[in-house]
Amino acid sequence: MTVHLVGAGPGDPDLLTVRALRLLQEADVVVADRLVSAGVLALVNPAAELIPVGKDPSGTSTPQHEISRLLVERGRRHPVVVRLKGGDPFVFGRGGEEAEALTAAGVEVAVVPGVTSALAGPAAAGIPVTHRGVSSAFTVVTAHQDPATDTTLDWDSLARLGSTLVILMGAARAGAIRRRLLAAGRSPATPVAVVTAATTPRQRVARLTLGELGDTPVANPSVIVVGEVAARSVLGRGTLDGEPLLALLADTPPAA
Repeated sequence: MTVHLVGAGPGDPDLLTVRALRLLQEADVVVADRLVSAGVLALVNPAAELIPVGKDPSGTSTPQHEISRLLVERGRRHPVVVRLKGGDPFVFGRGGEEAEALTAAGVEVAVVPGVTSALAGPAAAGIPVTHRGVSSAFTVVTAHQDPATDTTLDWDSLARLGSTLVILMGAARAGAIRRRLLAAGRSPATPVAVVTAATTPRQRVARLTLGELGDTPVANPSVIVVGEVAARSVLGRGTLDGEPLLALLADTPPAA
């Protein structure tokens, strides 16, 4: 009996790993996050128990301790339990906490990495997070906490690095991110790209500057890319692995 912490990727079911797909089709129980796409959920074994445990910032959320308790309880009773998380389970997915809880309870746990939106979002928009002569490093951070009061991140250092900054969970705090980076010395002319609903049919990209970030609301979920690479679209109006790059149709609004 094993609980598998499975990364569901950024949204497009074609970006699941082979192992993730196999486990979804074999699962007895699937415990799924809110941001797992409908296309991925459609691949779940129809005989499996599907349990939604979303964390909705504007509505009802399942407490983390309850999710861990649920995983331990189901993991003790069923051969194949899948804990399905958007992106990668160990990239701001609290997968480490759940793995610790399962291990402490004596339940076997395995990790199936997924494609994180921190890389898939920029890539789907044709933005290389590193590019020769432009950026030789990138940093991924979360803006889950208010940048004005967050003591876990050194925003001054992040601003001084000058390399690519990829921000997850920053939609609601875009204005605060702008103010914090500008106060730390980042130029208001720094290019920014906001990739919304990456890799899904609702995907769109907004190109702007750091000085403009937060002037209009940022839809959720979005990946915010700050740095010179954000002005690039190396694929032009081409394709990503044979599929139309919907991200480049920036004037097409996302579906409701």
